[in-house]
Order: sequence, then structure tokens, then C-alpha cells
Amino acid sequence: MLALGIDPGTAIVGYGLVREHADSSLQVIDYGVIRTTPDLPMPERLALIFDALVSIVETHKPDQAAVEELFFAKNVTTAITVAQARGVILLALNKAGLRINEYKPNAVKQSITGYGNADKQQMQEMVRLLLGLESIPRPDDAADALAIAITDIYSRQNYEIT
Repeated sequence: MLALGIDPGTAIVGYGLVREHADSSLQVIDYGVIRTTPDLPMPERLALIFDALVSIVETHKPDQAAVEELFFAKNVTTAITVAQARGVILLALNKAGLRINEYKPNAVKQSITGYGNADKQQMQEMVRLLLGLESIPRPDDAADALAIAITDIYSRQNYEIT
């Protein structure tokens, strides 16, 4: 099974693809970020995110997808723009026919580290260990996306979601 995890944003969208093998071992397939620049109008930024995500899905053909839920920030403007990006991301994944799950940040932390208030360094180190990587994936948004993909795999293992 191949899971695609997405860490939404408007400037940077993290993505990570993790394969679960028959023996339940995990393998990173690809990860990275989709970047947009603030000098572009928001509709163009959203279109870039959509097109890049469609390309990633077409290239890797994941079996499932997971997106981090919006954590309401103190800055309402930031929350609104991230919500717009999440909408475009959900649309692209839905149009590709993928089953989509959404996870709150503390649920991802709980799944990966066993502690819902884990800090970023703990999260990144556990992602590295779980995927058998020599170094922590960079940038942070990509590491977060890998954590979301792993959480989705673990969630399906634990609850036999079909």
C-alpha cells in the first residue's frame, strides 16, 4: 500500500509518499515540497498547488491520501489562506479518486511519538527512525508530510479501515 501525506500551506505544501510492505515495514518512496511565491496572486498560487499535486498523484499513483487538518492560528488571515490551500488539495485528491483521511496535528504527534504534545525535533527523529533514513528529511514540511502518511498507514492498520 502506498500512502500520500500532505502538510498544507500556501507558500509551502509538504508531501510524502510511504509504502507499507506485506511485513508491515515502511519505505519512503518520495518526499518534497511544492513552493509558491507571495508575489503571485492567490488564484495562481492555488492553481500551482493543484497542478503540482495532480502531477505527483499521476506519477506515483498512491492508494490513499491523508491531509493535516487546519490548526486554527492566532493570525486569521494565515488561517484563511491555508484553508484555501487545503480546499484545493482536497479537490485534487478527490478528483484523482483517492480515499482521503484528515488528521489533527496532535493525532499525528501521538501516532508517531506516542505523545500528542511532542516537539518538532522529536517528530522528525521518529520519522527518520521509522523510515530507516540516515538523516531527518528536509525541509520540515516534507518531514511533516511523511509523518502524516505514516499516521494514515498506522490508522488503517489499527482500525482496519476499508
